[in-house]
Amino acid sequence: MKAVSIKSGEASQAKVHGVNRGISVFDLVLRIVAIVGTLASSVAMGTADQALSFSTQIVNFEAQYDDIDAFKFFVIVNAIACGYLALTLPFSIFHIMKRRAGKSRVLLILLDAIMLVFITSGASAAATIVYLAHNGNTSTNWFSICQQYTDFCQRSAGSLIGSFGAMAVMVLLIILSAIELSRS
Repeated sequence: MKAVSIKSGEASQAKVHGVNRGISVFDLVLRIVAIVGTLASSVAMGTADQALSFSTQIVNFEAQYDDIDAFKFFVIVNAIACGYLALTLPFSIFHIMKRRAGKSRVLLILLDAIMLVFITSGASAAATIVYLAHNGNTSTNWFSICQQYTDFCQRSAGSLIGSFGAMAVMVLLIILSAIELSRS
């Protein structure tokens, strides 16, 4: 009777370890997805520029991402987040191999939350400018520029998709790490 209870306890322990390992593998996959999202957003916005086919001798009609500080901030924040996520890959691999790594999980939760705040602030600032570029603001006589700069607007709006996707992935990473920490 005693041997049976030990074996069933070992089986449940192995099942829990398999679930923990699955969560850690999912954490690694999500970090890679977030790296792709932040890198793609940073590159897409960083290469967004368009010159209109007409210009005068005095004025050249051109739109570039670095003309707007919010877009510069967006590119920098996404590049920093991409670098951070790449640096956390070894921690994620370590968590796959060793299930009782509580201190490093707490550190990752804290740093992931900080990166989530950075990504959110950069994406929100850029989304505001993209909204103004598409719709303008008639009360301040700011006109929509997206009828003239269609490629620039499409690229800048498209770069937001990767960043907002990375935000969602970061939220999932924080939740997964908290679940894993509570289990151990």
